[in-house]
Amino acid sequence: MEILNEEQLTAIETLLPDLYPQSLQVYGYIFQKNRVKSDHMDVLVDRWPDFRIVLIRPLREKKEDLFKDIYVFSKDGEILKKLFLETDIIDWQNYLCLGVDLCYAEIVASIAATRGATGSNVAVCHMLRLEDPSHLPQVDSSTVAISSLEESHISLVNETWKFGEGEHSLSFIKNVICHFPTCCILDANGHPVAWILTYAYCAMGMLYTRPEHRRKGYAKILISAMSKRLHAQGYPVFCFIEEENQPSYRLFTSLGFKEDPSYRAAWFHFN
Repeated sequence: MEILNEEQLTAIETLLPDLYPQSLQVYGYIFQKNRVKSDHMDVLVDRWPDFRIVLIRPLREKKEDLFKDIYVFSKDGEILKKLFLETDIIDWQNYLCLGVDLCYAEIVASIAATRGATGSNVAVCHMLRLEDPSHLPQVDSSTVAISSLEESHISLVNETWKFGEGEHSLSFIKNVICHFPTCCILDANGHPVAWILTYAYCAMGMLYTRPEHRRKGYAKILISAMSKRLHAQGYPVFCFIEEENQPSYRLFTSLGFKEDPSYRAAWFHFN
């Protein structure tokens, strides 16, 4: 595998959109890496420039770094299987969260068993995209106060995030809030009561409204505001919705987000 340099990263960013939706997640990582100095990660390909596999591998130096996911895009399952079997590009002995196309789930499970890793599939998600945000509702700034999250809000987000792991996920949340777009609604005292963030791979996520402020339309306001902001800055506008989360699926599709039914994203935890 070859680690891409800055020139190659710029080049691959122009190539990956032709391989959507399967490549969108790794594209999002590279889009951010080419613009934002955040937590270090390597982008590797099996060969250049005629790549068949793109792997996003974060630097793991501290215990909390184990929380960072590895993502893989592959054009071919057999090539992916060979890579996992014949190289040590992935450390199967320590805790690992791996994101892949659901169609490669059996390959991942088989390789993990061969490598002695124990784990399970923790999420299967729809990928929903919005190409044109112009039809989204306008936000009346006189009735709601919209702002961005600050570093002081890290613990608040971490405590309410479904996948939060206490102190182990704090640095992950900090990286997201400090480096990527966020949007929140403030109460009369200036405290966030609803928010949405952008992951390192550009997808919107961690949408949350405090229980006492639900049924006020805040989620729709945040999705609309964030979508317009991301689109204006050249970001791809998309999100992942877990298959069982039908309320969120209906909310995003009601705002014009569309799914390619040929694709599902899956996350696996090992060890």
